[in-house]
Amino acid sequence: MSRDRTVDALRAYAIGGVVLGHWLVTGLVLTDDGGLRQASPLTAMPGLAPVTWVLQTLGLFFFTAGFGSTRSLARYRGRPVGWLARRLRGLLLPTVALLGVGAAVLFAATVAGTPDDTLAVALRLAISPLWFLLPLVFLIAMTGPLRAAVRRWGLVRCVVPAVAVVAAADLAVRLLPAGSHLPPVTVVAAWSVPYLLGVAHADGRLAGRRAAGTLTAGGAAALVALLALGYPVSAVGVPGAGFSNLNPPSLLAVALAVAQVGLGLLARPSLERLLSRPVPSRAVTEVNRSAFRIYLSHQPVLVAVTALIARGGLALPGLHTGPDDPGWVLARLCWLPLLAAVLVTVVRTGRSRPPRHPGGGGVAGRSAECVSSAPQVYDHRRSGPPDLQEVIAVRDSDPPSRGRADGQPR
Repeated sequence: MSRDRTVDALRAYAIGGVVLGHWLVTGLVLTDDGGLRQASPLTAMPGLAPVTWVLQTLGLFFFTAGFGSTRSLARYRGRPVGWLARRLRGLLLPTVALLGVGAAVLFAATVAGTPDDTLAVALRLAISPLWFLLPLVFLIAMTGPLRAAVRRWGLVRCVVPAVAVVAAADLAVRLLPAGSHLPPVTVVAAWSVPYLLGVAHADGRLAGRRAAGTLTAGGAAALVALLALGYPVSAVGVPGAGFSNLNPPSLLAVALAVAQVGLGLLARPSLERLLSRPVPSRAVTEVNRSAFRIYLSHQPVLVAVTALIARGGLALPGLHTGPDDPGWVLARLCWLPLLAAVLVTVVRTGRSRPPRHPGGGGVAGRSAECVSSAPQVYDHRRSGPPDLQEVIAVRDSDPPSRGRADGQPR
């Protein structure tokens, strides 16, 4: 009951946007020697660039991470070091598992004679999603100081320095010679903006439609101004382009994140109505339970499915052909259900199951917090079907719960 279901919905949308975006902008073309090379439909179809504003949802991902970390830290009763260890364990263990499984798969593929081009693409796409661990781990470790800073100086004073760092980096990229590399502080500064918004929202500072409308209008106005200044339209990198809005993240990526957060908060009433239905609510819950595993696994799934089908030697539209026309996009959309089914299977296979307790592991053997609510509950204060009963599982160490249970009619 302490979870904010709207934030859960935004996290599910963010993960879905990242997965769908990568699957739609990552073309794997079958070469004459049976290998795979990477291509992007944005190169041949620049008109699709505005679609990336909907599918590039990393800002929402960091916003929900800031919200969740702040709420989690506020509820934690131990030392902050213990909280941080628990938080990072949930990130690093799946990452280590992915690297271990990926290394074994690449070794087996090498022994099986897989072309070098395919191995290079597989390695690059499997490792590329891990870049976000650097800013995310740093921001999680700084959750306590960031929360204190927002409470002391306010959200705007905390965000302005980060925006200034990103603006300076954008200017440096344009002035420095091609091929110059900037320190990773730019990545941390850019994504700290939506993370700080999540920290502030967890403290109740972005409540109400006025704050949400201000974020939306401010982000949209910044997007228009940046496009007028010559920033690329695409929110993701385009092969061959001289300037990218994502590597490193530019002011346009920051403005897009602010606008997305504002729109998400404005949509709270609609999201609450949507989540009152069982199917969307269950879908959001499942995605949130496995959000990090989905993020880590979606690119390896794309490469694996494409490479395995390519062993037949036939270049299938939307999977092995060049992303050069709208027909490729339509064909790729037809492949999405298969990719999603494989991804769900992989994620569920790798997900740990809750331990079973002695005595059969039934409802009576679990604590009250683990018992799912019954679809129908009998309330003795109201008239209703007399055959409906409520089963309450309690612990001996919880006198209030036992008192409530003893007061219910059997």
